[in-house]
Amino acid sequence: MKKVYFKTFGCRTNQFDTQVMVSRLGEYRLARSEEDADVIVVNSCTVTNGADSGVRGYINQVHRINGKARVLLTGCGAHTKGESLFDAGKVDGVFGHSEKEKIRDFLAKEGRFYEIGDLKHVDSTVVEQFVGRSRAFIKIQEGCDFRCSYCIIPYVRGDARSMDEDLILEQVRRLAANGFGEFILTGTNVGSYGKDRGGSIAKLLKKMSLVRGVRRIRIGSLEPIQITDEFKELLSERWMARHLHIALQHTSTKMLKIMNRRNRYESDLELFEEIAARGYALGTDFIVGHPGEGNEEWEEAIERVKRLPLTHIHAFTYSKRDGTASGTMGSTVPADVAKGRHRELTSIVKAKNHAFRRSVQGPLEILVESEKGGNYLGLDQYFNRVTIECGRDIKGEWVTLERFEAAEEGNRGRL
Repeated sequence: MKKVYFKTFGCRTNQFDTQVMVSRLGEYRLARSEEDADVIVVNSCTVTNGADSGVRGYINQVHRINGKARVLLTGCGAHTKGESLFDAGKVDGVFGHSEKEKIRDFLAKEGRFYEIGDLKHVDSTVVEQFVGRSRAFIKIQEGCDFRCSYCIIPYVRGDARSMDEDLILEQVRRLAANGFGEFILTGTNVGSYGKDRGGSIAKLLKKMSLVRGVRRIRIGSLEPIQITDEFKELLSERWMARHLHIALQHTSTKMLKIMNRRNRYESDLELFEEIAARGYALGTDFIVGHPGEGNEEWEEAIERVKRLPLTHIHAFTYSKRDGTASGTMGSTVPADVAKGRHRELTSIVKAKNHAFRRSVQGPLEILVESEKGGNYLGLDQYFNRVTIECGRDIKGEWVTLERFEAAEEGNRGRL
């Protein structure tokens, strides 16, 4: 009985795709480590040149750790670097996103293979378990119709297409029956769900909320233009996590145009203030150091960030991605300058997050995920980390924390 080890790089969508493969292993078993594996499946990320380098480095490392294991490559990197890695003999097989449900067939193959598939496939697998997790990811769509200048993903994931609603709801029902209460909607561009099927993410959320056992729903990331009046009507529902991640990427008018973004700061500010007034924590993505970001653009951007009611930020310094428009734009911001801007940005939002947590009056509803050093860790409804002291094992439980301390590094409380 062969043992398979999965190494997953990148985003939640990749994590879900790995679970799809795990659910289709059949007679094959999961290996605990690379050393213990007969086959190593690398689910790769290719969002930056650095991500490609990380995958290549891991594959080289694996050959040193376990030279007898077969190495198979899938994920986004299969579409950008799969052929070169295959031709160089670094991997024994390559298969694209559309082929992952055939994992058992690939594991049974004895010879080398290259089956990249297409970019139009929609999964049909119903995932019933998430190994080692207390929250469940629900992939609701694939691909993206946006063409932001820095992003390679639409070219390796394809255009936006929605999963079948009945399959999504069946998956939610099975996961809820297996004890999962918190669900995180994920995909390449989650807010585009339903556009190709006459539906919407708001309609899907309403139907999900009716499934017995569903306690809280989080949404991976939305674009500002995807938050419609229909969606806003759901903001007061108890099952909605009180945190939204709305991707802005920048706040400078010039930079948003260079990035070929569809959002503009003035309407973004209005939207954020409206949602924050409903008691929501708000996060965003922000690219620092993109080509064209001079001192004037940065000063405008940072002053605008200070006005936004932000509580969370996924900030990262620009990294060139070959095959994108941004990759041809020439010189970038010097690395030391970009790092300084990154520190400035994250420091501002960290202070905003602390102020938000100090302002919270009501109890915290926490799904306890893990234990470390005698304390229990989880996320509250505002997507803030909470450390809990408790004399009994509460891992995997939902707990209500009436009193807590909003410490600088996170909330703390005792049960």
